[in-house]
Amino acid sequence: MPTVNVNGQPTAPAPQTNVLLVHWLRDTLGLTGTHVGCDTAQCGACTVHLDGRAVKSCSMLAVQAQGSTITTIEGLAPAGQMHPLQQAFMNCHGLQCGFCTPGMVMSAVDLVKNHGVGDEKQVREALEGNICRCTGYQNIVKAVIQGGAAMRA
Repeated sequence: MPTVNVNGQPTAPAPQTNVLLVHWLRDTLGLTGTHVGCDTAQCGACTVHLDGRAVKSCSMLAVQAQGSTITTIEGLAPAGQMHPLQQAFMNCHGLQCGFCTPGMVMSAVDLVKNHGVGDEKQVREALEGNICRCTGYQNIVKAVIQGGAAMRA
């Protein structure tokens, strides 16, 4: 049976065929930085990277990840360090309650790595699948632009 590489560690995939990836990550592996928001792939709180691309982990089964590499917010930077986008979210006050932040950061990393960072309009379009109920998005957009520049430096 193929393994799943999660944050650099080989892991046995979920044996049940009906377990969502988000629940397997949280409940089985204890990676609670991946949040459960809407369970309908609308809010983006559950965003992780699957083989280098942002996916909403509530919209796929854990067994579909067999043979893949998954990165969660916990695996984005080495232990004790912050990824440049995490640091930018902190510097720009791009969070309030913090519930959406892991999904926002994971989506933003995907944007920068796979498409680059342009202007405010591009960032807003790229993050439209991530819902924040607190901030009004202005500081999130600033954080993505700042963090994207730091990633490219």
